[in-house]
Formats: sequence, C-alpha cells, structure tokens
Amino acid sequence: MTAQILDGKALAERLQQSMAEEVQHLCAKYGRPPGLAVIWVGDNPASAAYVGNKDRAGRRVGIDTSRSQHLGAETTQAELLDLIDALNADPAVDGILVQLPVPQHLDGDSLLNRIDPDKDVDGLHPANLGRLVRGEAGLRSCTPAGVMAILADAQIELAGKIAVVVGRSILVGKPMALLLLEKNATVITAHSRTRNLAEMTRQADVLVAAVGRPNLITGEMIRPGSVVIDVGMNRITNTEGKSRLVGDVDFESAQQVASAITPVPGGVGPMTVTMLLANTLQSYKVRVQSAR
Repeated sequence: MTAQILDGKALAERLQQSMAEEVQHLCAKYGRPPGLAVIWVGDNPASAAYVGNKDRAGRRVGIDTSRSQHLGAETTQAELLDLIDALNADPAVDGILVQLPVPQHLDGDSLLNRIDPDKDVDGLHPANLGRLVRGEAGLRSCTPAGVMAILADAQIELAGKIAVVVGRSILVGKPMALLLLEKNATVITAHSRTRNLAEMTRQADVLVAAVGRPNLITGEMIRPGSVVIDVGMNRITNTEGKSRLVGDVDFESAQQVASAITPVPGGVGPMTVTMLLANTLQSYKVRVQSAR
C-alpha cells in the first residue's frame, strides 16, 4: 500500500482563489475590503517568515493588511494593550492577530485575551474556545480548522470513527479533539506522558500528530489503512549542516501503511494560513452585514 497524498498546498490555493473572488464581490457591495492587523514584536526569524506569509496571502485574496504593526522588542505591555484597544475600536479592522512568541518580558496570554473575541482570527480567545466546547458558532483555531478542511475535501467520513490526537496544546491538540468530536468521531487524546503510545495510535482510523517531535510516529505505530495527519513542523540539520523540515510522522515508513497522509511541507501548513484568511472573511461578513 502507498498512501494517497493529501495535498494541503493545492487545496489552499483553490480556497484562496475562491476567497479572492468572494472578496472582490463583497468589496464592491460594501465599499471596503476585509481588514487584518497582525502585531509582531521583536525580530524572531521564524516569526518574520510567518508574518510575511500571512501578509502575502492576505493581499493575494484582497484583504487589507495595511494596519499590521511590526514593533521593536523593547515595546511595553501597556503600549501593546493600547494598540489592541485601538484596533478593537477600528471599524476597518475585522481580524487581529498577535504573532507568537512575544519577547519574554511580555505576557502573551493577556495580549490575546485583550483582543475582541469577534476579531480573534487565531481562534485563541477563551470566549471562542468556550464557543467551540459548547458547539456554538465562532472563530475556530486555524490549524485544527485547516485539518478539518483537508479531511472534508478528501471526503473522509469521521462519524463513528476512532480519532487519536497526539498532542494537547491549546493551539492544536485540544481544539483538534473538540472539532473531531463535533463531527461524531470517538476521540482519544494522547500526549508526552501517555504510556504505551503505540498501542493508542494503532487504534486510530484517523491519527493526528501534533507534538513537535521529529519523526515520533513511525509506520509500525500506525494501523494499516488509517488516515494520518501530520501537524508537526520541525527543522532538523544533517551532519553537513543542511537543514530541512520534517513532521512528527516518519513519512517514508508511514506512507507504506496509511491509506492517506499529509506531507511536510505542503500539507497542513498552507491550510493554517488559509483558515486565518477564512476567519478574517467570516468576521468581515458578520460586521458589514450587521452594519446595514
């Protein structure tokens, strides 16, 4: 068996093209584009790449990113809270995102909690996580939402299936489990302290790996015919000093066992940015329609 490749990059391109057409239509109707403000503090190289990707993708679909701010590492907590308050009040801003991690002297949680929940396009505000727990409409965490979009596009049925999520972070693992549960999967959450991890993962019809450990999940830990979603993005360096991205799943062994699998790169990553844009568009539509 060689697994079907679940191409998140191609899906992201299709969805972004569809969004661009919708934004063009809505902008003509309502007189302004959706607005996204990304707040980036300091000069973390990884953050620079992520912010650049978000800005390019936003502009590609017609989202206004002109209110984004890159601030020096010396920026204070009070200054950031004031900036978030101003963006919360700005009618041209539909989505606000604080790029993590922030410098150590800042309290990232209080910054995220200051964002208007209806502009929280990362889906990390306690109000939006609470809406997810309750099954209410709201902005969903981008990476888990991207995984769900990949599964839906591949027409993978989840109702009644056993889904194992390896990872319990508030960014991915916990909301991922809740979204799968919402689709009537039977969900098992495993993590770094799970005993006999392989026994857990071999139960999965759908296995989501999101722990940040390179090649943790090997082919022998996968039930034959299962669907494997690799959320991991780990940069490793070989003996010659060359680096490359790998996932939490050992792709070579896993693709010989699984029925379908996401690659790294080109799987979940592009969908994370795409769902950020989708959340911004969703927030925009609610705001412009309610203003009429």
